[in-house]
Amino acid sequence: MTVEAVLWDYGGVFTASPFGAATAYAHAIGTEPAVLLEVVFGSYGTDGDHVWHRLERGEIPFADALAEIAASAQVAGFRFEASEMFASMRGDGVDRTIVVDAVRATRARGLRTAIVTNNIREYGEAWRGRIPVDELFDTIVDSSHEGIRKPDPRIYHTALARLGVTDPARAVFLDDFEANVVAARDVGMHGIVVGDDPRAAIDELDALLDRLMG
Repeated sequence: MTVEAVLWDYGGVFTASPFGAATAYAHAIGTEPAVLLEVVFGSYGTDGDHVWHRLERGEIPFADALAEIAASAQVAGFRFEASEMFASMRGDGVDRTIVVDAVRATRARGLRTAIVTNNIREYGEAWRGRIPVDELFDTIVDSSHEGIRKPDPRIYHTALARLGVTDPARAVFLDDFEANVVAARDVGMHGIVVGDDPRAAIDELDALLDRLMG
């Protein structure tokens, strides 16, 4: 068995973690992080009817989602300002260029690459402008355009099909959210969780590719 493709999440891998930003924001406004995370993101390891899940499936506009979240936050007893929460994602002191270099290294091995991201339609141009997408990836699978989001197994199968990978065991998936990695493993892929510092995950990927590809 060898590897044909490596698939990457975007937020929390090529950027600071949105969940880390939410936790920091909760501390800043004196709210329990678990409460804020549930109000803003819902049970993120599932795919349900929470407003954030609907937003990532492209079912509602960003402004409407933020208004609904702000109303829910008020009921829960705290103030929610999305711009303040996501401001800390602009930088976490971690050198993310190493992730871009890792993608280039996998392509140099002859592997196909993709991004599989839960994202927001209105943010599409902004995030694509932060990394050389056309150079690095053969395809982009964005939840807000596909109408499906991780951890729904269909999004992984969509990505594999577009890469021409017929056996999930010949693909590796990296994500900062463990439930998404578990879902990829359930599909049959190799899965690697990316921590706050991505170097450990990149080392794990290199070791895996060395073992499977020689």
